[in-house]
Amino acid sequence: MEKQIAEHIDTVGDNHISTNIETPLRKDAFDTSEDEKIVHIQHHFSKIMEELGLDLTDDSLSGTPYRVAKMYVKELFYGLNPIHKPKLSTFENKYGYGKMLIEQDITIDSACEHHFLPITGLAHIAYIPQDRVIGLSKINRLVNYYAHRPQVQERLSLQIMKDLQHVLKTESVIVMIIAKHLCVSSRGIKDKSSFTTTLEYGGEFHKNEVRKEFLSCVNTVTIK
Repeated sequence: MEKQIAEHIDTVGDNHISTNIETPLRKDAFDTSEDEKIVHIQHHFSKIMEELGLDLTDDSLSGTPYRVAKMYVKELFYGLNPIHKPKLSTFENKYGYGKMLIEQDITIDSACEHHFLPITGLAHIAYIPQDRVIGLSKINRLVNYYAHRPQVQERLSLQIMKDLQHVLKTESVIVMIIAKHLCVSSRGIKDKSSFTTTLEYGGEFHKNEVRKEFLSCVNTVTIK
């Protein structure tokens, strides 16, 4: 029975199964402060290191539990906390610009929620404005925010798209992410050369010719 449960858990992780566009969080996720979380994670990670047989009295290892805890809370997964969400200021489309606007080669620096291993790559994002436009750096900040949490690439694409559709008040948004997953390259199949592409879109991007225009503009290079 335990073997079957373990095999099921592995299957879920390898197949990138996810049940919701929202990142699964407990209701009490933010009842403790970031500093308290660091203390708790530091304690538990030291236990993981001890189980691995590491000597935490060694100078090189003694500070590792704290460094890992701080990295998780303050750096890698700061996007879990909505207080860090960037303010997405939009502006009236005074120029009447109605063609495609593309922000490409946005860095993706995330982590797989099934193995907590890095996901790295690029995002290409475009929208066709109606009454509102957004500052270009805000798109990068939004990508960065959603990427800095345990993620599934499919969900990451949807979260970015849905948020932009909401603030821009248009369905015509497309999000393309090309990324390498260390859970593929460093474990399991250990395929070093493959990468994953996801594409989510709405509105005018359902039209083949509009989608082709977007794809012809972006530099869909292999991630190295």
